[in-house]
This record gives sequence, C-alpha cells and structure tokens, in this order.
Amino acid sequence: MDMAGRRRAVSLALLACALPWPAQAQGTISVSGDPPPLVIAGGGVLYSEASAALDRFARQTGMPVGVTQAGKSALPDEHPQHVGGIGVTGTAAANRLAREADLVLAVGTRLGDFTTASKTAFQHPDVRFVAINVAAPEAHRHAALALVGDARVTLEELGEALAGYRVSAAYADHVAQLRAAWAAEVARLTAPRGGAALTQAEVIGTVNAFARPHDVVVCAAGSLPGDLHKLWRAGDPGSYHVEYGYSCMGYEIPGGLGVRLADPSREVYVMVGDGSYLMMPSEIVTAVQEGLKVTIVLLDNHGFASIKGLSMAVGSEGFGTESRYRNPDTGQLDGAVLPIDLAANAASLGARAIRVATREALVAALEEARREGRPTVIVVEVALDERLPAYDAWWDVPVAEVS
Repeated sequence: MDMAGRRRAVSLALLACALPWPAQAQGTISVSGDPPPLVIAGGGVLYSEASAALDRFARQTGMPVGVTQAGKSALPDEHPQHVGGIGVTGTAAANRLAREADLVLAVGTRLGDFTTASKTAFQHPDVRFVAINVAAPEAHRHAALALVGDARVTLEELGEALAGYRVSAAYADHVAQLRAAWAAEVARLTAPRGGAALTQAEVIGTVNAFARPHDVVVCAAGSLPGDLHKLWRAGDPGSYHVEYGYSCMGYEIPGGLGVRLADPSREVYVMVGDGSYLMMPSEIVTAVQEGLKVTIVLLDNHGFASIKGLSMAVGSEGFGTESRYRNPDTGQLDGAVLPIDLAANAASLGARAIRVATREALVAALEEARREGRPTVIVVEVALDERLPAYDAWWDVPVAEVS
C-alpha cells in the first residue's frame, strides 16, 4: 500500500461476498485523504440488513454517507457521517460533497436519474464509481468497478481492506460544517411562519418532531416525497417508507396498512396530498374493517402542486392542476376553489376525521390519533405555492415537441 501523498491503493482482489453471488470484480480503488470518497446508501442496504455494517464502515473511515429515497433510514440522520438525501431531492450538504468527490462508493443503489441529478451531480473531472450490488447490470452503471455481492458482507470485507484508513481532519471538519449548515436550514424551513396557512415544510417538521424514532412515515407521490427526503429526520432502519420508484399516486394508504401489518409495534404516519388521496381513499374502509390503526396526515393544497411546479418550470402555466371551477367567462379552470370536504369523506368511510389549521391544533390532533384505536385522518390545509428549492441539483424534465 502506497501512502505517498496521503494516497493509498487498496487492492480488492476477488472480494468475497455472500453466496449465491460469488465475487465478480477485481481491481484497485485509489482512496485519497482529501477529498475522500462519498458513500451513497441505497435500498439495498436495508434489504441486506446492512445498517450496522454501514454504521461501522462510516465511523471507521469517516466517509460521508448520502442516502437515496430507498436508502433513507439506513443510517439515522443524527449519525455524524450522515449528510442527508442526495440528488434532485437531496440536501445542500450531500449534493456539495457529491460535486467534490473523486470516488463514489454506491452501495445497493442503481444510481438512477433522481440520485445522480440526471448525471450532473458528480462534477469532479476524474470521478470514478465503485458499486456494490447483487445485480451485475446495476453494479456496472456509470462504468463502475463492480463488486457484485451482498451489501452487508461486502461492506464488512471492504472495511477490513481499509483498516487504518481515515479521512483527513480537515475534511472531517468540512463535513461537520456542511451537516451543521443543513441542520440550520431544516430548522429555518420547518419553523412557524405565522401565515394564513401552514406550509408543507411546517407540517413535516411538526409530525417528525412528534413521531418516535421507531415509528414509520409512509409516502409515495406529489411534492411530499421530495420534501420528506430533504427534511424528515429518520430514526431506526425502516422508519422511512417512500415509494418513489414509480411515484404511485394512491399507494400511500394501502402501503401504510402493509407497514402496520408487518410491524404492529410501530405507529404509522401516512403523509399524503389531496391529489394522491383522491386516487384511493377506499382503503380506509379496509383499515376500519381489519382494525388497522394508522394516522393519515392529509395535506390539502387544492390541487396537484407537484405537476403544476414541473409544468411551470418548463415554461407552461400549470393548466388544470388546481381544483377550481371552470370559469364561464374565460372557459378555463381558473374559477373559485372547489368546496371539496376531504374530512367529511374520510369520516364517511369510518375514520376519525380531524380538521386543523394551526401547528398547535396539529399537535393536539396527533396526540388524539395516538390514543385512538382506529384510523385517524388529520386534514391540514396548506399554502398552495410554498415550495422548497432544489439544492445544487437539476432534473432533466423533457418538454414535448408537440402539444
């Protein structure tokens, strides 16, 4: 191992992995002290039950760890090497480190479009990728050095291969400063604004502060998954369940029932927007029928704010994305807001329904829901156009040639 210039070459010859996936890759990873590699933890870490191995690896090496949507909760947010979500919906800390990294260690992730910010997240001219994945095609993405194997066992082997290595003190301070700056930004975004309506960020922060580390948040579609990826501070492994592979509208409530069935010891908080709620509220009946207690926090911004935002980002006008009457004068959907009573809908299906408009009322409703033995739906009207920015990330949204 060559320590010249604080660089050491670590040979990974036929790295042993758990059967039935024998090691396929051999090669050399060059690990420098400044900047060090960035670890990206994907859903494979959770599938492999590799959180403890990742914790040991990160503490041993000091390498910062960013998480994908599927990988969030692989490490708790309070972990000193955890730098938050990465990519299009990522944090300023993780995306800054991605831009600087000369080596990216991807563990159990496919490095998809959202994770890589449409392949723009990694700006180092000599950036290289090493990928741990049980699927060979996924392990070779981005011309990565492929370590085909189980995440937990491979991380353990890699930790042994890197025995004695640790990032420089200067870089450790850099990571700590980025973490502190992002924590301050989260506090700012989730703080009370005193506006006419709560912001989505305020609601997320309030529910997050109320939930316990073992509880589970469930979400799937709209603008909520992106905001949760940035703002939600995950606790135990598996406490963050967001279906963002296909962003399936309507998944939230049945998904929450599945989470509750899988582990009844955990409180389940389903976070859902009004657009996605209207796709499948009927599963509330199943929850009532089966005695499955879930707390559904329904954020009502009177429309499809996520699609509206994407539409406007590419120069359109967000046509048809707000729940409004058609205006007879203009012929457009720009009339008054539709009087949709989502709380009455939830109550008609058998749930305990509570309307709230303030942070204090939301906390009181959450306390009531915790005492309830049946599904509770808390309807919160939120500000329509309050959106979180992207943090050093871009997403390639294609524009139709013909409309």
